[in-house]
Order: sequence, then C-alpha cells, then structure tokens
Amino acid sequence: MYSSILFPVDLEHERSWKDALPVVKKLAHALDAKVHVLTVVADVRGTMAAQFLPDNFEDKVVKEAKQRLTAFIQEHMDGLAEVDGYVATGRPYKEIVANAEKLGCDLIIMASHKPGVLDHLIGPNADKVIRHSKLSVMVVK
Repeated sequence: MYSSILFPVDLEHERSWKDALPVVKKLAHALDAKVHVLTVVADVRGTMAAQFLPDNFEDKVVKEAKQRLTAFIQEHMDGLAEVDGYVATGRPYKEIVANAEKLGCDLIIMASHKPGVLDHLIGPNADKVIRHSKLSVMVVK
C-alpha cells in the first residue's frame, strides 16, 4: 500500500506534529514503511532583511535545524525501522511537495490546526499541500 511516508514538522510549533505523530508511527509500523521527517526553514536571501544579516546566517540556521531535527527524531521516532531527516529552505508547502516527490514518498502525513485570521488570507500549509501534491495526503486534525 504505502512504503514511504513524508512527515513534515515545524520544530518551532509542537502543534505541527503532536497529533500526527502517533498516526505516523502506527502506519509506519503496520506498513513497514520508511519515514522521512522534513523541516523547512525560511529562505531569507531574497528579502529586505537579508541585507542586515551576516553572510553565513542561512548556513547557521540550517545547521541548527539539522541538529534540532536529529534530536527530534531520537526523541520521538523511536521504534521505527527506517527514519531519515531532511532540512529544506523555502516556503513550507512548496518544499513539502517537492521533497515528497524527490524522496519517492507515496504518502504525506501532516497535522492541521484550527484556522486563524491569517490562514484565511494566505491559507494554511496543509491546504496548499493537498492542492499542489500529486501524492496522497493525510491531514490529522
């Protein structure tokens, strides 16, 4: 059925993964599926703020994200046979869709949250992933 699951997480917001984590673990165990945990950091190179940041700012942010993702995997993904972690830079929904395809995933499992005012203006990531991905997407509320 499914053999490769992408599990996007925002390491700054527990709500981005807390409810979906048990679902990912259950399905990965039941299907003997590989899990790819992805976190996305903002790409600041093309913003006005970039001119005020040190030259190696993005490298430091990515390095820190990799360390935090490794710790997340060790703490929360125990007991799974095969888990890999990835850090991407850019807009979350675009990176989720692109990395799911690049990694050969056949399912994306992600959490959703109660929409706020900004979500109605720009749309939540889960909604955008569903609309732009060719893969199956399971949204855990």
